[in-house]
Amino acid sequence: MDLRTSYLGLELSNPLVASPGPLTRSVTGIRRLAAAGVGAVVLPSLFEEQIRRETERDLDLAEAGSESFGEALSYLPVPVADGRPRQYLSLIERARATVAIPVIASLNGATSGGWADYARSMQEAGASAIELNVYYLQGDPLTPGRDVEARYLEILRTVGAAVRIPIAVKLGPYLSSVGEMAIRLHEAGAAGLVLFNRFMQNDIDPDTLTVGSDLSLSSPVEAGLPRSWIARLRGRVPISLAATTGVESARDVAAYLLAGADVVMTTSSLLRHGAEHAVELLDGLQAWMERKGFESVEQVRGRLATAAGVDPSEYGRPSYLTTIEEATRTYSPA
Repeated sequence: MDLRTSYLGLELSNPLVASPGPLTRSVTGIRRLAAAGVGAVVLPSLFEEQIRRETERDLDLAEAGSESFGEALSYLPVPVADGRPRQYLSLIERARATVAIPVIASLNGATSGGWADYARSMQEAGASAIELNVYYLQGDPLTPGRDVEARYLEILRTVGAAVRIPIAVKLGPYLSSVGEMAIRLHEAGAAGLVLFNRFMQNDIDPDTLTVGSDLSLSSPVEAGLPRSWIARLRGRVPISLAATTGVESARDVAAYLLAGADVVMTTSSLLRHGAEHAVELLDGLQAWMERKGFESVEQVRGRLATAAGVDPSEYGRPSYLTTIEEATRTYSPA
């Protein structure tokens, strides 16, 4: 059974990728995931704010030293040992030295400031690729949608100018035309898309009269949206497609591959069941492929994507009315 796949130009032994989470935050966790058979790992995001804080701290140290004595102008401040960005680069280096699978770094930001140059440091530390997580939800009702899209493109171009390794953009679903945006991102240099980003949403607690946020693990019911878009984009955008959200079982992995995903990412299922759950997912995928007569992932990928010559906007629409009618019969009062 051939489970090999290609993602961002990287050759993977299989399409299962451990996405950002507590298990990819340490070399120990990454080693467990590699032993369980995942094809690659994506490290947790390094945030724009973290990089800026460290940069400002170094500047403050330099200024303080220059005022203490004249010779201070000739030395650089000693790096702060617990600086998050420095720890991140160390994690990349140690992970690459420990496991044979690709280690993908992740940058999270919402502006195109100088922090994006940090991508070069990730490349030098040994990252196989960079996942660019543009966490940007525009709340101003007067901001045109084109300006929001321009923000994604500007950040991608800034990071792309700093590195040679491939870049994947983790895209949110809140765009007026995901398909056109996929094409524009490809033209701007993206090697792949990760569909979709689950933005952490604020919510209101009526008991405490406060606004907060809650991080919940994904479930298979959330997979419909990213899966339908992957099926629409497969074959129409010359770019790698990564699926994320709602992966719990081998059945979910198979469904994403049928839609056209090059790789299937999961964090929630690995947190629920442990790193070794990857073994169950891969064994289950192989068993399903054997039952269906598939000999390779290549034979599975995109089998149920939108066919050439078919309007992608019509994907799934024939069953829409049928589903509504069945629900009406099922839930209508007797």
